[in-house]
Amino acid sequence: MLAKPLAIPTEASISAGWFNQCFANLGLKTQVAEFTAMQIGTGQIGKCIRYSFAFKDAGEQIPDVPGSVIGKFPADDESSRVIGVALQNFFKEVCFYQQLQDRLAIKTPKCYYAEIIDQGPEFFVLLEDLAPGEQGDQLLGCDPVVAKAALTELVGLHAPSWCDESLRGLTWLRDEEQAQSSATLDMYRAQLDGFIERFASHLTEDEQWIIKQVSIVENSPFMASFPEPFSLIHVDYRLDNLMIDRSGGGCGITALDWQSITLGAPMNDVAYFIGAGLEADVRRPVEEELVKAYYHDLLNAGIKDFSWEACWQNYRRGAFAGFAVTVIASMLVQRTERGDEMFATMARRHARHALDLNAQEFLV
Repeated sequence: MLAKPLAIPTEASISAGWFNQCFANLGLKTQVAEFTAMQIGTGQIGKCIRYSFAFKDAGEQIPDVPGSVIGKFPADDESSRVIGVALQNFFKEVCFYQQLQDRLAIKTPKCYYAEIIDQGPEFFVLLEDLAPGEQGDQLLGCDPVVAKAALTELVGLHAPSWCDESLRGLTWLRDEEQAQSSATLDMYRAQLDGFIERFASHLTEDEQWIIKQVSIVENSPFMASFPEPFSLIHVDYRLDNLMIDRSGGGCGITALDWQSITLGAPMNDVAYFIGAGLEADVRRPVEEELVKAYYHDLLNAGIKDFSWEACWQNYRRGAFAGFAVTVIASMLVQRTERGDEMFATMARRHARHALDLNAQEFLV
């Protein structure tokens, strides 16, 4: 029997009946009697709500039915919703859960529902609640233990999709014509002056210089051709988009926010995470060790014909991966106090990372 179609809810329209139909469509019969809702997270394009359930008969509750879930809606801010549509953020996240999640080894939350109207902004994703895991904190950064665990998990995204030509048939993943245009560079240039004016006081002169230099050179990293090797990349793989679970004595990582997934250079994700997540004095002593651990995990996952020398060179080039996210997003999404602090921190860390790696040699 086909599952009964289920309309996309809003915060106002979602009901116990909607949850019951959603679970019934999945073969789960427990009845939700009522629920509470609480906003969580720090997203600026999406808005996350934790729904905690009370059941009609707790004694008959089926174990697979969760006691709480996370619902993801578009942000309330109109400009953020417009950006989410223009950059296909909403569309990509829904498509990820519909088409790609089951093909990958990276740990992601169980998805109960994912639907969208056209390319948004009307969409809804219903996900597993990962408590007692806690969201990473981009402002605080992380230690090398968390960094190593996050990079190990990242192999589960890259290795299963490594140079998989079939993925190029998913046009929503990467628009080849758009990717080879100057659109990203044009957006970067358009936002750059305002970005520098807003964040200059947080940046040293050489950090400001390299952020500007990316927009000046002819071979800007934002104009790169299709990479070799390529894989699925998260694009925004950073602490705010990870849930960290230390409850079992280890360090479990679950990746969230698949709004930017595309095909690209896998080392961009590695460099982006390390550059954004570790303060320079924490990063420098362990950086090569972290990248080597990721590289050996790739080899153990069956990746061949990728030398350590190529890995390290691509990692250095990847130091620019965070520049576009930081400059463009900071000026387009809804402005908040935490958002400004986060983007200032990321700009400083990414710029210092590129300078430490002498990545400016690629900007000629």
